[in-house]
Amino acid sequence: MIQKLDKWHKTKLGLLIFGLVELGLAYGFVSLAIDRGSFLYYAAALIFLIGALQNITKLVGAAAKRK
Repeated sequence: MIQKLDKWHKTKLGLLIFGLVELGLAYGFVSLAIDRGSFLYYAAALIFLIGALQNITKLVGAAAKRK
């Protein structure tokens, strides 16, 4: 099951969806961090933001290769 998810994650659609989900999670954790002032929420937001940026960068790279 994990291998199928990993294989799908490497597709363009998988990268897009994972990137958007991680961006949404980052937004949610930033909102919680501002509201509650917890460094743990800031750290989680940063981790999800980095993950989203990685997925979006890979998506752009895959789209550029195709052309």
